[in-house]
Amino acid sequence: MSMLVRPSPPRPPRCKPPRSGFVQRQVLVILGSLAVLGLLIASMFNLGPSVGQSSPADGGNSAGPQPLVVYCAASNKSVMEAVRADYEQQFGRPLQIQYGPSQALLASAQVTGSGDLFLPADDSYLELAREKDLLADEFPLAKMQAVVAVPKGNPQKIERLADLLRDDVRVAQASFEGAAIGKMTREVLTKIGQWDALHDHTHVFTTTVNEVANNVKIGAVDAGIVFDAVLHDYDSLEAITIPELAPATAHISAATLAGSRQPQQAAHFARYLSARDTGLKRYAEFGFQPVEGDVWSERPEITLYAGSMLRPAIEATITAFEEREGVRVSRVYNGCGILVAQMKAGQTPDAYFACDSEFMTQVKSIFPAPTSLSQNELVILVQKGNPHNVKTLADLRKEGLRVGIGHEKQCAMGWLTQRTFDESGLKAELMKNVVVQTPTGDMLVNQMRSGSLDAAVAYLSNAAGSAEFLDAIRIQGIPCSVATQPFAIAKDSEHKQLAQRLLAAIRAQESQARFSSEGFRWIEGEQPAHE
Repeated sequence: MSMLVRPSPPRPPRCKPPRSGFVQRQVLVILGSLAVLGLLIASMFNLGPSVGQSSPADGGNSAGPQPLVVYCAASNKSVMEAVRADYEQQFGRPLQIQYGPSQALLASAQVTGSGDLFLPADDSYLELAREKDLLADEFPLAKMQAVVAVPKGNPQKIERLADLLRDDVRVAQASFEGAAIGKMTREVLTKIGQWDALHDHTHVFTTTVNEVANNVKIGAVDAGIVFDAVLHDYDSLEAITIPELAPATAHISAATLAGSRQPQQAAHFARYLSARDTGLKRYAEFGFQPVEGDVWSERPEITLYAGSMLRPAIEATITAFEEREGVRVSRVYNGCGILVAQMKAGQTPDAYFACDSEFMTQVKSIFPAPTSLSQNELVILVQKGNPHNVKTLADLRKEGLRVGIGHEKQCAMGWLTQRTFDESGLKAELMKNVVVQTPTGDMLVNQMRSGSLDAAVAYLSNAAGSAEFLDAIRIQGIPCSVATQPFAIAKDSEHKQLAQRLLAAIRAQESQARFSSEGFRWIEGEQPAHE
């Protein structure tokens, strides 16, 4: 039996323009523009599936469920097709998937304003989409590593970047203007001063990373830079890890699009795609490095413990989040002392939004990574017009004045009040006029409005809705009268990603505006005072 051995084709003569590689770049720009145009036409006029696009599973039957439109990077095509088959079989909802370079997909989503999900090859494209206000919620999926694809056995003995620059090695890359792998390779190699050399030595630039692998497979080139997961479908190729590309790791996430006309259905599929026991199992099978996803649930529920004083600031945000994602957030509002006692007794929520850092510290074994979001300050509440002429803490010692404060062991407000009294040096005298200690500031406000109290020490936010009846007097010169509110996710939660998206909703600009209107000060992202 004879074996046909194909000799390496002679290197084609190269033109030497002012910068080697100029012609390839111009051709690439034209091809990239045509790819974007094709995607836009398919999206805008719904002309049916084109190259790299899957048709709806129901054959376009308008009587069935409307397909979810997914813009998906070509590097994820194989795994997405497997997940698509699982999802359509289980739920009967078709997916219409457009595959292509990440930049072209982003342009298509932006220009058409249509579609339900965007899944680029790297989350740097999600950052670009976020800057254009195209995204709703994000769902982390997996990682990919940039490697060199070579024929099995590595006949050219590629081990380092220098080997790709040899005269006997022909190299292919994906577009650094449209494909995530090309963009990432350029960024990493530019930092070490090696990009120009590789760029000038590259024989062909392709539109997608899959085309790079195909060029290596058919022998058109000797090596190509790809993501490791792409080689899952190429039995005749192997991945070579070279040290210069070690920093080139792609973080893959899907995002629901803000313009989706079926946001709950889009979120349903995104949760399925990002769940550890459904979509992420497929990602692992196809050679990706999946993140720690949530447990799959068709309508998941998470429990949030939150200090009572936070309720006015977050309730509308949570309600909108539930509606958008088709999930349930079970809220438990109470004094933080009471909530901490419940948690120490074994009742663990998925997330905790504390009234003050002290009450997060007490359960740090459950919530190891809190994020401080806002601040609220203690004030002295008095009847409208301040009939008792209360101007400072010292005035709360006036004979016969009925004062209310928070309960020290039941809420952050009470604990903070006691610290403030201590620091003022007047605690013993001030406590003589305290006639009631409550677990929440709202209870103090109610008693003030009913006339059973003359003054109360509560949060500024407690008085936000009672300006018609009450005046708030700032406590001057005592720094500890300011409370900081941290949010944290339980380390053992089965729905960390869902809780993380809830946190993202609370961080959003619209939510921050609600905090401000309720008397809070948003502090996340502020620079420390000494910087």
